[in-house]
Amino acid sequence: MYSTGAAENRLFVYEVVGLSQNGENDSTSPIRRSGSVFFTVPYRRMNQEMRRIIRMGGQIVSIKPLNGDAPSQETATSSPAKPLSTSAQPQSTEKTNGKVMTQAKAKNTDIPVNIYRPNKPFIGKCIENYSLVAEGGLGIVQHLTFDLSGGDLHYIEGQSIGIVPPGTDANGKPQKLRLYSIASTRHGDKLDDQTVSLCVRQLEYKHPESGETVYGVCSTFLCNLEVGGDVAITGPVGKEMLLPPDEDATIIMLATGTGIAPFRAYLWRMFKEQHEDYKFKGLAWLIFGIPYTANILYKEDLEQIEAEYPDNFRLTYAISREQQNAEGGRMYIQHRVAEHAQELWDMMQSPKTHTYMCGLKGMEDGIEEALGEIAKSNGIEWSDFVKQMKKEHRWHVETY
Repeated sequence: MYSTGAAENRLFVYEVVGLSQNGENDSTSPIRRSGSVFFTVPYRRMNQEMRRIIRMGGQIVSIKPLNGDAPSQETATSSPAKPLSTSAQPQSTEKTNGKVMTQAKAKNTDIPVNIYRPNKPFIGKCIENYSLVAEGGLGIVQHLTFDLSGGDLHYIEGQSIGIVPPGTDANGKPQKLRLYSIASTRHGDKLDDQTVSLCVRQLEYKHPESGETVYGVCSTFLCNLEVGGDVAITGPVGKEMLLPPDEDATIIMLATGTGIAPFRAYLWRMFKEQHEDYKFKGLAWLIFGIPYTANILYKEDLEQIEAEYPDNFRLTYAISREQQNAEGGRMYIQHRVAEHAQELWDMMQSPKTHTYMCGLKGMEDGIEEALGEIAKSNGIEWSDFVKQMKKEHRWHVETY
């Protein structure tokens, strides 16, 4: 989706204090016990160099593009400077209106869109439909897989497809399509490029006037769809939630309920496929809000990934009806974000960090409040920071 372009050839200067001699040092990095040390680092090695500095006990004072005023090789000054707050990822910065902002990246326009439209949908067949909610869980959530063979429907992670349920609406007109986030990678759950999968919760609510229970038309159709049944599919659509191609990226994922769908696609691509055209080497962090442990969708797979890739995947649950927040109330996703606000904020300073939010729209205000406090403590308005991240295509939200 994004291209670093000429940035790969740029050099940056790290000013570091607090280094001491240890086994990490090598002949290319002269170390001083006090004062500042300057490291000239190519863009492609920024992550690696930061980790090395942190392992040596150093603290980064500044990161600047190499220019005529900056040292061109590793040298030391006589007086130390105040260290920056460092994170697991380095940051590349520019000045914009007097504020330090991370660099923007270009969009990739090679994205499949609207291959099939409502007036001529693709008719796929259901080949899989199973429950994702364990005993004692709340509601009905199903994982469905559809056969796409015989058509040309293809997609990439982060996109959605439309489902047109059969029948007519209250006015006697054909049902309109409903959009669902795709829960599989571009290669599909069968890894044959011939399927697409969804994670669907049956919509259920009380009618505000009659008090009767109302069930969603399309979600009920899908949750009850038998294997072998036909389904009308449109799309794909969506460019907001796409993954960057950078294999060293940091991916922060904030999900509630079936908002896990696009993140399942990301994680399966990162860790289960290890496809020849994409081998993830960065950090993925999923903060997942659910009501009960029994409602942790794809729980076994998520925890297996966490066990097998502890250096590349972090998994944090917010289980509202089983866990308590610091004030003794229910533990929602915004409380987990608040607990890790400083770390998340530090990560977001890196141009390689992308933040994704998917799920119930109500989660947005709480997360904004949690991260707004840490932004304010750093002298930045959260709304301004989000605007800048959007310009850089690093802030991705899909709520409903």
